[in-house]
Order: sequence, then C-alpha cells, then structure tokens
Amino acid sequence: MPLFRMVPLTNQIFQCSRLRHNILEANKCRILLQQSKHTKALKTEKEKFRMYVVGKYIDYVKNYTNALERRFPTAVKMYRVFSVGIKDFLRDLKTYISLRIKITRDGGFSNMSRQDIELYEKMPSDMCRIAPVLILSAIPFGNYIIFPLAFLKPKKLLCSHFWSIQQRLEFTTQDLTERLKYNKPVFRALQAKLDVVPDGETKECWRRVLGLLGSGVHPTPLDVLKCKSLFVEGPYNLSNLTYSHAGYLLKMYGMNKFLLKKHNLKYRAFILLEMDKAIIREGGVDEMKMESLRHACYIRGLNGSHLTNQDMRDWLRNWLLISRNVDKQSYSLLLHSPIFFAYNHPQNWVLIY
Repeated sequence: MPLFRMVPLTNQIFQCSRLRHNILEANKCRILLQQSKHTKALKTEKEKFRMYVVGKYIDYVKNYTNALERRFPTAVKMYRVFSVGIKDFLRDLKTYISLRIKITRDGGFSNMSRQDIELYEKMPSDMCRIAPVLILSAIPFGNYIIFPLAFLKPKKLLCSHFWSIQQRLEFTTQDLTERLKYNKPVFRALQAKLDVVPDGETKECWRRVLGLLGSGVHPTPLDVLKCKSLFVEGPYNLSNLTYSHAGYLLKMYGMNKFLLKKHNLKYRAFILLEMDKAIIREGGVDEMKMESLRHACYIRGLNGSHLTNQDMRDWLRNWLLISRNVDKQSYSLLLHSPIFFAYNHPQNWVLIY
C-alpha cells in the first residue's frame, strides 16, 4: 500500500485508539464516582446508625439515672454530695497550700485578699473535721459505713464543702447561737474589774460604757476608744485577763482551746485585724456584696441573716473605726468589740431568746 494512503489510516487508528482510551477512562471515572457515592452513602448510613445507637445509649443512661434516683434517692444524693464536696475541698486545699507558701515568702498578709485570709483561717479546722472520714473511707469496706454515717451527721463529721446552702445557713446560725451564750459571761468579767480601774476620767468613761451596755444600748466607737488605755496597760490587757475570762472570750469566738488560751487569743486578734486591713485595702465595706457582708458580720459576732446590706455596712464601719486604732498592744480591745457593738443587738437576742 502506498505510503501516502497509510498515513491517514494510521492517524485514524490512532484517533480510534485514543477515543477508546478516553471512553475507558470515562467509564472508570463513572464507576469510581458511583463507588464513591456508594461508599459515602455507606459511611452516611454508618454515621446515622452510630448516632442512633449513641442517642439510645444516652437516653438509656438518663432513664437509668432517673430510675436510680427514684429507687435509691438517698444513695444518689449521697454520691453527689461527696463527689461535689471533695472537688471543692481539694480546690480550697490547693489554695491553702499556695497561701502558706506565699505568706512564708512575703512574710505576712499584706498582699492577701479578704477572701484568702478567711480561707486561710478556716481551712485548718475543716481539714481536722474531715480527716477521720477520709482516713476511715480508705480502709477496705470502710466507706460503706463512714459515708452513710457522715451523711446523717454532716455538721459533726463533714466540713462546709459538703454542706448544701440550706445546711450552711442552718449550721452557721447554730454555731453563732452557741457563741453568743458566752457574751454575758465576758460582759460580767468586764464589770467585775470596774473597781480595779484607777479613779479618773477614764474610769468615768468606762463606767458609762458599761452602763450603756447594761441598759440595753451600745456605746459609740468614740466612747470605746476613750477607754483604750484600759486594754493596753490596765486590767483588761490580754496578759492580765483571768483564766475564766480568757476561756469565755475564746468560746465567744467558737474556739474551745484548753491550752495556750492567751496565745490563741492573740492569734485570733491578729487574724481579725488582718481581715479588717484587707477590707480597707479593697475599698471598704461599700465594695462588699451581701454574702460577704453577712459572713464578715458572723465572724465578728453579729447575726446578719435578717439585716439589710446598709445595716451590715453601718455596723462594720463602727467595727473598723475601732480596728484602725488597734495594734499588738491593744489586741484585747478588738477581741472585746463584739460586746461593745453586738451585745444588745436585736438580731442576736432573737437567737438567744
């Protein structure tokens, strides 16, 4: 065959071969596309099925939890109390440890907030209270006994981290009521030493302060500050307090210590003074919210549960007027301030009587 005829034929064969290749590639692409769509469909179906199973499982767990709450309400409630309480306790414990490190590093409380000082003061007693429960729960099968017992006696065996809001209010009121029982013995101890005070203007001011308290009203901060020398050098200095007077004063702050009473009183006064300084650093009582005001009043011996925010602020302002004039030598004056400003307060008399 002539060469000039073979070239077009070759071109036609090449074109046909190329067209066939394109058709095969197109078929492959169509098959792959169909397979991909099928695979995606399978994956979609699998995802739908998986989501369906997970949804059913969640519904089952919810229904099972509800069934447990209906059948064993006390057990479920106890579990929640301990699970939430232990998290809060561990969080505050970490904060307490960091505060101890900070105090050691800085050499004092000058850079600490009021809340941090309150936590630092409260955590040791909470740790002592919860320690038996934690230790006994670590014994094999001990948790089956100690947890239900602690749940039945939360005030005795658990700390505030495990209490509900209602329990915190109830137990705080009970503790303050117990503390207020010692206001009168402390006041009687103050009265008993009136004759020891040397005659003079200070004695007349002090007699007037005691007379106001005895007649059912409170002296002004200025009246109290006029008698400051009696708590620095006179018969009411911490070193001059009788054994019973110091014991009543400790119990008035909820501290049942049999040893080192005066040392513990000094530490209590120091902590109170640092709290007062923190309140002033943070802008004073006007910056405090209701719960903070109520807790601050409770620490200082006043029942603020039915007082307005303004009433609590006014009361704390009188306290701070005394606190600003207190130093190491006049700790006793600060410790007796609950007598000066809360002894005849109607909200405290409601708890006592």
